[in-house]
Amino acid sequence: MHTYNKLVRDLIPQIIEETGKEYSTRVLAPKEYLLELKLKMTEEALEFNEAEVQKDAVEELADILELVHASLAVYGVSYEELEQIRLSKKEKRGGFSDGIYLIEVEDE
Repeated sequence: MHTYNKLVRDLIPQIIEETGKEYSTRVLAPKEYLLELKLKMTEEALEFNEAEVQKDAVEELADILELVHASLAVYGVSYEELEQIRLSKKEKRGGFSDGIYLIEVEDE
C-alpha cells in the first residue's frame, strides 16, 4: 500500500473504490481539519507556482478556490462576507491588477 496522509477531495474514496483497490480514511477533528486545509492550500499554491501552461495554472487556482470555500465553512464565514472584506481591502489599499513591484522605501 502507498501511504498518503493528506487531505483529499470528498469523492476520492469513491473513485478509489471503483477501481477495486483497498484504502483507509478517517474524518478529521475540527482543529486537525483546519490544519490540513492550510497544508493543502500551501501544496496547491506551490503547484500553481510551478504550473507552466495556462490550463494547469487555472486548474490549480480552482483547487485553491475550493479550499477557500472549505476554509470559510470552518470559520463560519460566507463567501459573500469574504468578498466584502476583499472589496474593502481593495478600496483602502488597492488590488494587484497593475503589477506594481515595490523595490525600496526610504528609511526615516
